[in-house]
Amino acid sequence: MRYLLDENLPPSYRTQLLRRQPDLMVWSVGMAGAPPTGMLDPAILCWCEDHAFVLVTNNRRSMPTHLADHLAAGRHVPGILVLRFRAEFGRVIDDLLLIAAAAQRDEFQDQIVFVPL
Repeated sequence: MRYLLDENLPPSYRTQLLRRQPDLMVWSVGMAGAPPTGMLDPAILCWCEDHAFVLVTNNRRSMPTHLADHLAAGRHVPGILVLRFRAEFGRVIDDLLLIAAAAQRDEFQDQIVFVPL
């Protein structure tokens, strides 16, 4: 499992995921090799598809529309994990680690799943 954290998520998500599982691949928008800060969501979905990263975001409003447009264009995405409104930080970290450890390779393909589960 490889996670790309949306630029609007605090860096503490990446820090805590890597603190608890150092070998987990967790990149953030704006890091070297990742999409640059300010990249539009449709382009981020293409990047995630091309690089096999599951997107982790708090964009609950427009992401369903972006995913529908992406799929309508014949594209795919490894998955989108959307943080629930007012989700407890520790539960989010626990669930992201659980997903990384237990999920099948394509389990979340072309889906939006809300976290905590």
